[in-house]
Amino acid sequence: MIEKVKVAVVGVGNNTSALVQGIAFYRATGSLVGIHRPEIAGLGVADVEVVAAFARSDGKVGRDLHEAIFVPPNNFPRLDVDLPPSGVRVQRGLVDSTEVERVAQALTGADVLLYSAPSGRPDTARAYAEAALRAEVAFVNTTSDAVARDPSLLRRFTDAGLPLLGDDLASQFGTSVVHHALLRLLQERGVTLTSSYQVNLGGTEDFRNLVENPNTKGRSKLNALGTDQVQIAPLGYLPHLGSQKIAHINVEAQGWGGTAVSLDLRLKVHDPSGAAGVNIDLIRIAASALREGRGGYPPEVASLLKSPPGTAI
Repeated sequence: MIEKVKVAVVGVGNNTSALVQGIAFYRATGSLVGIHRPEIAGLGVADVEVVAAFARSDGKVGRDLHEAIFVPPNNFPRLDVDLPPSGVRVQRGLVDSTEVERVAQALTGADVLLYSAPSGRPDTARAYAEAALRAEVAFVNTTSDAVARDPSLLRRFTDAGLPLLGDDLASQFGTSVVHHALLRLLQERGVTLTSSYQVNLGGTEDFRNLVENPNTKGRSKLNALGTDQVQIAPLGYLPHLGSQKIAHINVEAQGWGGTAVSLDLRLKVHDPSGAAGVNIDLIRIAASALREGRGGYPPEVASLLKSPPGTAI
């Protein structure tokens, strides 16, 4: 019998809501709709269990996880699944780096620590990575803050035999994935790119945070596209969009004889769903690597991340 993957999550926002609800949905229905990899190293989606959660919001701390994921400003819709109390009480997250040991102690029994807090807090992200090291659990960084790209930190995880996955997840079917595919198609077909841009609009708190604290997000998007020949417009926060994201992609190119090629694409998705669809794979890969004693960065996750080790910060 496969031993379940016990995961602790940092951040009880929309991405965690989508992940927690989705695991319950697939466990109850057995559906394979929207799942990229039904099994990874023998681990199915239903084999993932959240055993600890950390948040900074007073409205979420102390609540059962299955209640906290619906506390505003979370706005990911409720899936059609029953969610009885989980028995996991949301704990207060790190206030400063002096509390690393407290968090490390709270990770006892976990296999993986999923860092799904807002981007733009590099010191906090590295503090949680330090807690994971002390607790001897794998660490997954879904934000654009440089953690796996920190050579000294990556070396410590490698030496400890602990997996370190990051940075910045590439959404299951998001702007960067679609845009990259289009640019690759141009290259494969011999069409010359002259200019390109993308515009992203969303209504989640993650979007609001990134609008106010863009920091490394723009760089991470360019890492995912593999070229600096693309303009990334500042993110737009529109609350009425809820958990949906709307993206506009433009590509201008030249074909045979220098003739013009122009493409405009509009993409609309639930942003947290795209994150959960990738996080479920990152968690299982991290757990598998941990059980196999493979420390450091597992190369098989490269397609799931925007800014893996070696990319620009």
